[in-house]
Amino acid sequence: MKVKKLAHMLALIGAVAPFANDAMAQDAAPIQRIEITGSSIKRIAKEGALPIQVVSFDTIEKSGITSTEQLVRTLSANGTGADNMTSGNNVFGADADRVSGGASFASLRGLGPNSTLVLLNGRRIASHGASGKAVDLNSIPLGAIARVEILKDGASAIYGTDAVGGVMNFILRENYDGVEASASTNVTQQGGGQTRRLSLLAGKGKLADDGYNIMASVTYDKDDKLSSSDRKFVNGFQPARGLSPDTTGTPFATQLSGAGTALGTGFQVPGDSSTYLQANQLSLQGKCDSVPGMSQYQTDLWKDVTSPLRSKYSCAYDYGADYAISFPVERLNAISRGTLQLNADHKLAFEGMYSRTKATAILTPVQIQTSLANKNAYPVGGAYYQDLSAFIPSFDKTKPIIYKWRATEWGDRTQENITDSARLLIAAEGTFLGKWDYKAGLSRAESQTKTALTDGYGYTSKIYSALASGVINPWLAPGQSQTAEASSLIESTKFRGDFQHGKTTLTQLDGTVSGELLQLPAGALAIAAGFDLRREGYDFGQNVDATGILLAPGNAALTNTSRDVRAIFTELLVPVTKDLELQLALRRDHYSVFGATTNPKLAFRYQPASTLLFRGSANKGFLAPSFTQLYSAQLSQELPNGIIDPIFCPTHPGDPAFCAISRQPYQTGGNSKLRPETSKQGTLGMVIEPVKGYSASLDFWAINVQDRILNRTPQVVLANAAALSANIIRNPDNTINYIQAGWINAAGLRTRGADLGLRGEGLLSGYKWNAALDGTWTKSFKFAEIQGQQYKELVGNFYTRDIYLRWKHNASLGVARGDWSGLLTQNYSAGYKDQLPNGGKGAPPAGFKADVSSYTTYDVSATYGGIKNATFTVGIKNLLNTDPPFTAHNVDEVVGAGWDPRVADARGRQLTLLFKYKFL
Repeated sequence: MKVKKLAHMLALIGAVAPFANDAMAQDAAPIQRIEITGSSIKRIAKEGALPIQVVSFDTIEKSGITSTEQLVRTLSANGTGADNMTSGNNVFGADADRVSGGASFASLRGLGPNSTLVLLNGRRIASHGASGKAVDLNSIPLGAIARVEILKDGASAIYGTDAVGGVMNFILRENYDGVEASASTNVTQQGGGQTRRLSLLAGKGKLADDGYNIMASVTYDKDDKLSSSDRKFVNGFQPARGLSPDTTGTPFATQLSGAGTALGTGFQVPGDSSTYLQANQLSLQGKCDSVPGMSQYQTDLWKDVTSPLRSKYSCAYDYGADYAISFPVERLNAISRGTLQLNADHKLAFEGMYSRTKATAILTPVQIQTSLANKNAYPVGGAYYQDLSAFIPSFDKTKPIIYKWRATEWGDRTQENITDSARLLIAAEGTFLGKWDYKAGLSRAESQTKTALTDGYGYTSKIYSALASGVINPWLAPGQSQTAEASSLIESTKFRGDFQHGKTTLTQLDGTVSGELLQLPAGALAIAAGFDLRREGYDFGQNVDATGILLAPGNAALTNTSRDVRAIFTELLVPVTKDLELQLALRRDHYSVFGATTNPKLAFRYQPASTLLFRGSANKGFLAPSFTQLYSAQLSQELPNGIIDPIFCPTHPGDPAFCAISRQPYQTGGNSKLRPETSKQGTLGMVIEPVKGYSASLDFWAINVQDRILNRTPQVVLANAAALSANIIRNPDNTINYIQAGWINAAGLRTRGADLGLRGEGLLSGYKWNAALDGTWTKSFKFAEIQGQQYKELVGNFYTRDIYLRWKHNASLGVARGDWSGLLTQNYSAGYKDQLPNGGKGAPPAGFKADVSSYTTYDVSATYGGIKNATFTVGIKNLLNTDPPFTAHNVDEVVGAGWDPRVADARGRQLTLLFKYKFL
């Protein structure tokens, strides 16, 4: 078969990058057997039975993509969830990952990072050091890769049990000879969030001529901070549209009621017979908005969520619009690979990889609630004692004041997270007996994250003592500031220094043999067989007593745990007829914790004509719980104010102990009784090329998962109080003592959809052009939280974990002539039903729109290569400067005040510049 025909076949079935010039560049390549992601058998370059998307590095650069996270977000098969760095930089959401340390993760099909296997040159690398759940995309050496192969089908039978959602395989450049340097930057029009990159790639030697090749790459990235204040659309106070803060912890403190306090057990105001439980002087004066970010609490908007007895005379604070959208990040990635051609049939390779990510997470200031029990009430006689008797006749100024305060004087809670990741690999590959291929490798990988607190955190006992002194003023009027004595006292309470650390390790020995077993009438029967031995380890701990630091981040300690995984696998390629080929795979994994699991895979490829191909697969999956999910200790936390007890509030209406619970404690942690997830999934598709240069692929997919491992939030426990009553631990008077949240085996999920790929290329008036579209249509994503519950449809509806959009796509049009080329890209995400205000109870405001709009952005770039050894690319991302669509979701559950970072990018229009120079 001619090479040109082979390259054309690759374009036909969608195995090339989204731009046809990637395929045309292969025209001159020699014929060789290669290993394609999704199979362990080397063969002539030909698409197998599984849907694979390939993105070239040239496409990545011309698209202005500067990080692996940005690349993954353009993939339609990747989930629309909170696995990005913006969502990770928060204290919002009861199931937020507070130890992600600036990490970012992939989540194919929206099944979660644990279900997506990320490989580098077909082999594993260590999971993120802090969270331990999956590979941090920041650790991928993007500047040294040649392409990315995305297998959009479960591959547990090929790569291991954690490949349930699919595989992302980052392929490094090989046999590179020369020196290449590049510099790039992305500058936002509205300010903030600028990115810069410097990269150097060098290689020497050609395997065919010199018998060796040594390649090294170093890339340095720096991302600037982007604050919510830099973007006008970040606004959490839009009550007419159904959006307003539901917290009364404000920079101008709100006074609380309680026995022995100035407000007593409750108060009344003249002309109102109701007894209220908290008050803010600015609210009583009608001046909440005199302090930036504050507003009158919208009682009508939240009337069924928070008791009016607490909120009517309270102010609210838009803290969701007071945090870093993206924080300062510095990344250094270095990789070196040496290959020695021992003889015509054998070669030896050495590979070393190192990455360091320094991410400065910046969170909103701490919220403090004082009490007589904690001995931090404001004292009678203090210089700033706030007398409300002019508004509240029953106010007793002979008693101390307890209050709730957003303590901006302590500053933003700032964490410096440094993650060091490394891998060493020695590998051999070649052929023997003329027709058998082999490869083997021994690797050691690890990732370590260290977190230091640099501002905004303090020792609980010291803070409480400082507040009780009366020196600190929690009622600063606009233009006022703390005294020098108060500022010094605040500073004396702070903790700065190393706080926590996490480390993952991975030692792996693997080997594979493949070749032709025998000749059948329709062709050669090919086989692959191999083994995979791994030891995985995880350690997480804190350098200080976390209970001594007020609202310190982190998970519970988990010390030096490990497990062994032993696997054997085999794969057959069976040519049934000249047009029909079967792929049969079987893998048996043995976990030292869970025992053995066997997972099969069956796939077919049928090509009745040169213009038509059918393909499909069916397989089973198995996902073992992570170390954190199994073994982490219990961690005590608190829910925001206003929690309602769904069991006893209806029988005790208006009682704040049941209907407006203040700072409800809950516990999270590991669950040693977790069962592995199991899955059944399959694909069925076709590829057609009716006219040369024009092709289309359509692949339907279906996945069923049982015993899905999820973090049960306290809100979920309360929402399922009858079924999960054992998780609500009560006091003798039936008030809630605490809620037991944490990891559970949920009932499961069922999802269905299809991937569409369109390709076209041609020549028009001397211009080469190519067009492409990769899209994912999700028909259904049904989920049941608790066994026995009815499955709930999530596609097109708001959800606090992932949003399952009906349709997502990336489309492009490229043109080239001579030294010039251009690229236009469209990214589209469908709209969805918004979260209902007021917990979905009662009629929403007149201005509320139930649907969040779709989100479409356009990117354009032009590249000039007419100067010897140099290439210039200039582009504009988000050409039309499209703002993210408005959403009224509750910021306590999902990051973003008025917008959602799971769907949209807050950077707006950006100028992208890239300069590349080849020295040799």
